[in-house]
Amino acid sequence: MENDTLTITDNRTNKTYTIPIANGAVRALDLRQIKTGPDDFGLMTYDPAFMNTASCHSAITYLDGDAGILRYRGYPIEQLAEHCTFLEVAFLLLNGELPTQEELEKWNQAVMQRTMIHENVKKFMDGFHHDAHPMGILISTVAALSTFYPDARILSNPLCNRKQIVRLIGKMPTLAACAYRHRLGLPYVYPDPSLSYTKNYMNMLWRRTEPTYVANEVLARALEVLFILHADHEQNCSTSTMRAVGSSNADPFVTTAAAIAALSGPLHGGANEEVLRMLDEIGAIENIPNYIAEVKAGHRKLMGFGHRVYKNYDPRARIIKRVAEEVFEVTGRNPKIDIALELEKIALNDDYFIKRKLYPNVDFYSGIIYQAMGFTPDQFTVLFGIPRTVGWLAQWQELLQDPERKIARPRQIYVGQEVRDFVPITRRAQVEMAAV
Repeated sequence: MENDTLTITDNRTNKTYTIPIANGAVRALDLRQIKTGPDDFGLMTYDPAFMNTASCHSAITYLDGDAGILRYRGYPIEQLAEHCTFLEVAFLLLNGELPTQEELEKWNQAVMQRTMIHENVKKFMDGFHHDAHPMGILISTVAALSTFYPDARILSNPLCNRKQIVRLIGKMPTLAACAYRHRLGLPYVYPDPSLSYTKNYMNMLWRRTEPTYVANEVLARALEVLFILHADHEQNCSTSTMRAVGSSNADPFVTTAAAIAALSGPLHGGANEEVLRMLDEIGAIENIPNYIAEVKAGHRKLMGFGHRVYKNYDPRARIIKRVAEEVFEVTGRNPKIDIALELEKIALNDDYFIKRKLYPNVDFYSGIIYQAMGFTPDQFTVLFGIPRTVGWLAQWQELLQDPERKIARPRQIYVGQEVRDFVPITRRAQVEMAAV
């Protein structure tokens, strides 16, 4: 449109500039022309944590936080969670379209045939201490896969890239299951390609002495839905890390390891574990009012409520809430769910939380389900990382195909010392330093 421009008047120079607007954004480099003189670098934007900066064009995930909408490739997350398998959604994220029956069968077979890991990877895992955190093991072993598949560095070959994508999706549950069993001192279980993606993962986790592990259908489907809900979520911390590291042409294994490292931080991947701690601390429904009062007073935080992007009810939370009831019919009712439901009810009707747009997010119920299914809290972030690998790889693949791709290199605003002359050590003043 003719009027899709922004007119800026620089009051320092009284000069006026016209900046084009495209897709609701202006290009930061278009601001570079705004200068006070020939020696001026040009105007920059300052945006800590990228609160209002778009780093890429993407056709993968659409998220409207104000309206509570999440779509993969245009499909509402509610429909995909109800009708699809996880690998079906993975195909969609990577290819842009849902597969035909024939395509899905070939895709399932391709992924499941690559679930086996090299025996030396298991030896590598054995080097970790018995109480090593599963996320630390996962980060390290995914990075180590880079040394087993040197062809992964050939990024100019789309077929080779595709091979690495399938390898990573296939091997991630195997690595995660091995990390789990290593901590318990149990022998590793080989993958069974005849099983579905989630049933195979459950088999590698929980098989003991039985000749054949038979996964409960309800629990396997619940895990399938949880994987679908966590497959991608636009430009979050770990996805941005995937793109930033991938922009240097690092291979997909070390790039994915970097994304897992970002996910391992408690502000990103560990929120559902914090919800469980909060519910344990509350202890009983009758204690909720006092806890809410302490939250309002600023003495405590209400975990599992609010989101950087969502200013409405997280659509994934609604789906998980329904799945929870299905899981409890098999496992027995987790008493934490009753505390959670009452906590949600009070918060959603309290002006304090309504004004702040604090609604339940995906983490509010997921930890309760995982715990009911038999997962320990140290596994929760691993369960996040398995499906999110698909989203990371879809974003990485999209990055490689972007004609505007350049190595990520943010600017900074320097606020340090001006030029200073060197001072000999005998003349330097003592500096107060924190204890090392």
